[in-house]
Amino acid sequence: MLKRIMRILLGVFGAIIGYQIIDVLNLNHNLNFSLNNWDALLASPQFLGSLGGAAAGSFILYYILEKFLKFTIDFEYKLKEITWEKILIALLGVFTGLVFGTLVNFSFSVRSIPRVGLPVSIFVNVVCIYFGFTLAINKQDELIDFISNNKISSMGDVDSIVNNKILDTSVIIDGRILDICQSGFVEGALVIPEFVLEELRHIADSSDVLKRNRGRRGLDILKKLQNSSDIEVQIVNQDFEEIPEVDSKLVKMAQLIDARVITNDFNLNKVAELQGVKVLNINELANAVKPVVLPGEEMEVKVIKEGKEEGQGVGYLDDGTMIVVDKGINYIGDTINVVVTSILQTAAGRMIFAEPEELRKQKERQNTEQAVQG
Repeated sequence: MLKRIMRILLGVFGAIIGYQIIDVLNLNHNLNFSLNNWDALLASPQFLGSLGGAAAGSFILYYILEKFLKFTIDFEYKLKEITWEKILIALLGVFTGLVFGTLVNFSFSVRSIPRVGLPVSIFVNVVCIYFGFTLAINKQDELIDFISNNKISSMGDVDSIVNNKILDTSVIIDGRILDICQSGFVEGALVIPEFVLEELRHIADSSDVLKRNRGRRGLDILKKLQNSSDIEVQIVNQDFEEIPEVDSKLVKMAQLIDARVITNDFNLNKVAELQGVKVLNINELANAVKPVVLPGEEMEVKVIKEGKEEGQGVGYLDDGTMIVVDKGINYIGDTINVVVTSILQTAAGRMIFAEPEELRKQKERQNTEQAVQG
């Protein structure tokens, strides 16, 4: 319906323009409006000009206006995706091309060429500007990385890029990073991006009680890290507005300052590794420092629940390692000595299989008696 109204309005506008053109060209005829004069009226230049203007307005002007509106909307949509950094990069390319073109014209005295000097000079400038603009656009990511890197260094947010570690939100909330740093096993500065702080504040202000407690715990851990004299914490105000995801921002910053990311987020770990960023995973560290247990070793464990298989009992070591005790269902609630029979390493961690020492001794006595009788 709206399109029809637009066509009618443009048709009326075109008819008026067509009539005015006939009048400007002085092609109009004197008209006598009467019932017996319709043939002359329809054949008059005024009518034909108005009719042609109406047709042009309804079809040609409507088509042009529709394409213009579509171009405007597309241009506005693409304009929203263009950052100020990209605009500055493009202008830098244009300026560099113009300077280079001016140097070429000056060096070879292009303007002094008879007759064609000025056109050739303009052509050289246009070509150089085009190549400068194209080169800047194609290399904009590298230029933005270079500029951002210099910006971070000049701001003094990062004193040295050697051995720097960037903390993500999950590892701050986890809290174990504080104990690891206090033990002296982490070298270099701990870099906290501003967007990580914003995410922590957002979690701490959540309406969900669990999320709110996690966020506040993260802020408390961060405060303890800052107050520790043995730990260097640097807050970096650098942000990447064109990147919506916090994990992607962390990876980008790690690439810029050549730092490592400390996390316990499995997905972030994989994404960072795919983009060539080194990751220090707290969970992998925890698994690596667990005590080494070999088959045949004895240990003390409290059986707390029934296992998945029939007759099994389950207990845990102090570091959280699960111990599956064969025939341990009869010892639930008791602390017993067990003998390790095998160890299974899984993606979730390590699992130890054992049997009660008492049961092992019974088997050994039975084997000994059978050997004597044999």
